[in-house]
Amino acid sequence: MDKPLIAVSIGDPNGVGPQIALLAHRELVKFCQPLYFVSADMIAQAAELAGLEVPTDFETEYVGGEYTIHPGKVSKKGGAYSFRSFQKAVEMTANGICEALVTLPVHKKAWQKAGIPYSGHTDYLRQRFGREAIMMLGSEELFVSLYTDHIPLRKVPEAIKPKRLARFLQRLYESLEPKEALVLGLNPHAGDGGVLGDEEKKIKKAIKTANDAIGKEVFAGPGVPDVAFTPKMRQRYRHIVALYHDQGLAPLKALYFDEAINVSLGLPIIRTSPDHGTAFDIAYKETPSLKSYINAARYAAKAATSQDAS
Repeated sequence: MDKPLIAVSIGDPNGVGPQIALLAHRELVKFCQPLYFVSADMIAQAAELAGLEVPTDFETEYVGGEYTIHPGKVSKKGGAYSFRSFQKAVEMTANGICEALVTLPVHKKAWQKAGIPYSGHTDYLRQRFGREAIMMLGSEELFVSLYTDHIPLRKVPEAIKPKRLARFLQRLYESLEPKEALVLGLNPHAGDGGVLGDEEKKIKKAIKTANDAIGKEVFAGPGVPDVAFTPKMRQRYRHIVALYHDQGLAPLKALYFDEAINVSLGLPIIRTSPDHGTAFDIAYKETPSLKSYINAARYAAKAATSQDAS
């Protein structure tokens, strides 16, 4: 069976993205054909800065807008380059040339400096495909899906609406078909019977609506957030729905930081990424961990192969 062709957007060239791509290439070619969206000159610069060689089978797709890499610097040009790499990789995946997309880290402030009106990869993908993409992060042991992601914390309570949350849960089920998933409450102790907040009434109503629509009891909750990630709960639930970014990702990263990945659900393309940022503080100075990126690429390749077989 042919290995799937996987698009890899290079991320911010001033960060660890190019370095990770070079270091992990030998592992990736064991299970996929990576196509890197970066110019030959840019990856040669990155290799020289990192003291690495560009592998002879390192296939690239040209991305314009050359400039000199400045390790660890948040820059307008770096943000613009990372967006062009990402956008071109998205289009070649959407057009069926590549079978899945893996995105290396971008810097949101650099995108802002470049005038790019998106808060990140997922925000752009939602606009590009007109779909409410779901951000899911985790590893084989545990995945966490985010009901809200990159919004201010003060806006989370008003975003909890029974119909909207129920639709989210139904879309999540359609994408993954989990056997069981725990939906967290918003408040400490999941509201403690209304003493510490009453948003849990809306969450409970949304869970019932979603389960009724699915025709079985898939979603449980509202779960108490401060015990949801304990070993006993993780044995029962391999999937947790968090209501806001840090509620789900702070404990997840404490448990699985080096190996967790990011998956965009509900899109017409397969998209994954490592669950870490640009790491400007170590770019071209230290050897970054490759585990999350390799796991993300492996997940994408497996999903693409499964899709081809179906």
